[in-house]
Amino acid sequence: MIVDQAIYRHGRREPCSDLSDGLDELRRGEDPHGFLWIGLKDPTDEEFALVNEELRLHPLAVEDAVKGRQRAKIELYDNTIFVVVKTIRYVEETSDIETGEVMVFVGDRFVVTVRRGEANPLAGVRRRLEDDRVNLEHGEIAVLHAVMDSIVDNYLRVDGELQVDLEEIEEQVFSGAREVDSGSIYRLKREVLEFRRAAVPLAAPLSMLHDGTRSPLPDHEMRLLMRDVADHLLRVIDHVESYDRLLTDILGAHLAQISVQQNEDMRKISAWVAIAAVPTMIAGIYGMNFHDMPELSFSWGYPAALLLMAAACVSLYRAFRRSGWL
Repeated sequence: MIVDQAIYRHGRREPCSDLSDGLDELRRGEDPHGFLWIGLKDPTDEEFALVNEELRLHPLAVEDAVKGRQRAKIELYDNTIFVVVKTIRYVEETSDIETGEVMVFVGDRFVVTVRRGEANPLAGVRRRLEDDRVNLEHGEIAVLHAVMDSIVDNYLRVDGELQVDLEEIEEQVFSGAREVDSGSIYRLKREVLEFRRAAVPLAAPLSMLHDGTRSPLPDHEMRLLMRDVADHLLRVIDHVESYDRLLTDILGAHLAQISVQQNEDMRKISAWVAIAAVPTMIAGIYGMNFHDMPELSFSWGYPAALLLMAAACVSLYRAFRRSGWL
């Protein structure tokens, strides 16, 4: 659906009732940085076709926008820049990461933002940009920067949440806590991988936007702002890759701890079995129905057998204690 549409002229918002009329008016107007901004959220084919009919977007870009689930990228079509960015959302209740995407069409006097999923709403981006008239006067490129900056800032927030979760699991594993299981470590590793799939592919498109030799942005100031966004993204990528490696090490250490604990348990079980085997053997021998067993003819035979069992058990127990098996 179309969430919002407006014309921005001289840094101020103006209503827009008809897309084609508003666009023609902007192109004939005096403000060289005036533009039309249309925001869509999970549009249907029919809704997007209506916008495309007015703006005449490139068919390949339209196909990507309709299908969704695209890798982060930047495509240049004639005088239109098409940008795909993956968005993420940290769910506090389950510590999961949900992904979505934002697609931005930047053309001659217009911007179209298409958001899929619940991550990274753009209403706040629009409000902040409307309050910043200086930035808004850069034209439609200012919207592209504001959207990219908002998404990368959200990456930084999710990065902080993942760091907290990682530190908690690391502390539990190396403190020997019994409640930690391999599944929780693996689930966090999956979330980190999901984050990595969203953030890493964005590095190349952002680099293109601030690279002076390849950037389609005409404004040098905007290139500098994009470079600042790219620096934040690279910091996030460094963190995410280190989280992935650290979780691999933590999982390996946890499995090693489980193996050691199992070995200790088996040694204790084996020691107690050995201790129990001696009196069982003695009782078994004296439980046989032999006619000639001299020890049974003495009054001290039964106490002597019990004493032998106790002495053997104590000796074995002390021996296992000294060896660390008990």
